[in-house]
Amino acid sequence: MKVLFTGFEPFGGESTNPSAVAVEQICRLPPPAGVQWQALILPVEFRRSATLLQSSINSWQPDLVLCIGQAGGRPQISLEQVAINLLEARIPDNSGWQPSGEPIVATGPAAYFSTLPLKAIRQQLQQNGIPANISYTAGTYVCNALMYQMLHQLASMAGGRGGFIHIPYTPEQAAGKADAASMAVATVVTALTEIVRCCQQYSQDIAAVGGTLD
Repeated sequence: MKVLFTGFEPFGGESTNPSAVAVEQICRLPPPAGVQWQALILPVEFRRSATLLQSSINSWQPDLVLCIGQAGGRPQISLEQVAINLLEARIPDNSGWQPSGEPIVATGPAAYFSTLPLKAIRQQLQQNGIPANISYTAGTYVCNALMYQMLHQLASMAGGRGGFIHIPYTPEQAAGKADAASMAVATVVTALTEIVRCCQQYSQDIAAVGGTLD
C-alpha cells in the first residue's frame, strides 16, 4: 500500500506547523510491512496546495492519501468526516488571496465524505490512549479546500482512499496561549502510524455510535 502524507507550512503568525514536522518525521521511520510512504509539504495557499497535491497523486498513484493540518483550538486529533464545496477565508492565505462565498469546484457536488474507516480509527487511537474523535466540519479555509479537491480527484480514480486529520497545538506552541490544549509531535506520529495500520486492516468501517448533539 502506497501512502502519501501531506502537511502544511506555517501560517497565521506561527513559526512552525506541526503537521509538516509530523509527516516528515514519520516518513523517516520504517513503515509497517507492506507499506511505502512519502511526505509532501504544501503551502497554505488555496490554489498552489491543490495543484501540488494533484500533481503528486497523478505521478505517484497512492492507494491512501492522508492530509494533515493544524487546528489549534481543538484538544484532540480530529478525524474529518466531510469537506464542503465552499471557499470562505476569514484571513488571507499565504499568497494574500482571501476568497469569500466561492465554490471550490464550480461543477462539483456540495460535499465529499472521507473514505477512511473513521470509527475504526477513532476506536484504535482511543484504545492506545490518544485523544481522538470524528469531526463534522473541516472549516472553510485551506484545509477544507484541500480535502475537497483531494477527494474530488480520488473519486475519478480506481481504489484510492483519502481523508483529512486535524491536530492540536504542540506543547511549545500552547505555552504562550491561555487554556490551549496540546499534543506532542511524537504522539501525532504514533497516531498516524496507527491510522495507516487501520486503513490496512479495514476496507469498510466498523459499526459504532457516532455523531454530535450540537
